Amino acid sequence: MRIYLSPPHMSGKELDYIKEAFESNYIAPLGPFVEKFEEAIKTYTKAPHALALCSATSGIHLALRVLGIKEGDKVAVSSFTFIASLSPILYQRATPVLIDADGSWQIDLEALEDALKKERIKAVIVTHLYGQSAPIKEIAALCQKYGAHLIEDAAESLGATYEQRHTGTYGIFGVYSFNGNKILTTSGGGMLVGQDEKLMHKAKKLSTQAKEEGYPWYEHKTYGYNYRLSNILAAIGVAQMEVLDDRIAKKRTIFSWYQEELKHCAMFMPEIAKSQGNRWLTTALFECDPLQIYEALKKEGIESRPLWKPMHLQPLCKDFAFYGKGVSEKLFAKGLCLPSGTQLSRQDIKEICQIVKEHCC
Repeated sequence: MRIYLSPPHMSGKELDYIKEAFESNYIAPLGPFVEKFEEAIKTYTKAPHALALCSATSGIHLALRVLGIKEGDKVAVSSFTFIASLSPILYQRATPVLIDADGSWQIDLEALEDALKKERIKAVIVTHLYGQSAPIKEIAALCQKYGAHLIEDAAESLGATYEQRHTGTYGIFGVYSFNGNKILTTSGGGMLVGQDEKLMHKAKKLSTQAKEEGYPWYEHKTYGYNYRLSNILAAIGVAQMEVLDDRIAKKRTIFSWYQEELKHCAMFMPEIAKSQGNRWLTTALFECDPLQIYEALKKEGIESRPLWKPMHLQPLCKDFAFYGKGVSEKLFAKGLCLPSGTQLSRQDIKEICQIVKEHCC
């Protein structure tokens, strides 16, 4: 590929900070850059607490474990999402209840309330899709009304806001991803943020193999996980945080270029009222089969990707309850993620759009 979907974009400071970490010999998990990265996320998002981890998936898992979600419990989760939103529910041997999308592409509030009324749901995992905010204040109100814990999967939406408050900070827990294709990358990694100091302390303990404090040896009263982020990767994250706002601005500019070029042949993912997304990926619906565009771009060395196949259509999830009207199925059938890397030029976008127009407009 000569144009990737969303490749990493380094700031130029990463190698300096990695060198500093090497020279200090903090190359194993934990160290000064882990602490700096956590502080940077807290300062940026205004989250009270932050825990740097090896992935956002591990953050969701820790959140469920700390909240006591176990076998037999039900957890509502967005159906129109990546499987990592759902997998940690299965890690805990709990049962997912799949909630459809609505016209905003985000979780359907009516379907969610219907499920909360009919199922004994202990927690809700809501995805802020493709870098756009879901109506999270309204979702939080529903969770409070029905006594369910709210976990925000903000893996794709670092920097997005709803009513000028950052996604990931409305729920009792939120997670961000720093995978290689995200708006901020540490090559691999994630961050758990939370409101409750005691619960976050418990999550931190579980993330480091649940070692008890106050012993000269390793003492264990329960089992934990090896989920912490390395100091080397955290050094990359510190450098990336310094240019995050620039990256968001460029993502939003790229979206506006696509919107201008394809205004007559595509419908783009909306930005709901009172929100501002980071436009991590520019995503659109087409009248033609989007796989035609996908194949045409691929022949030219340009990467694109179908929208998420809804979880309720996945063989893994065939036995789980689903609430909704099938909106996400229609989105999947007609949607495509277009190249959205922050190093793309206006001319790159014109070239991509010309191929789209030749095959679908």
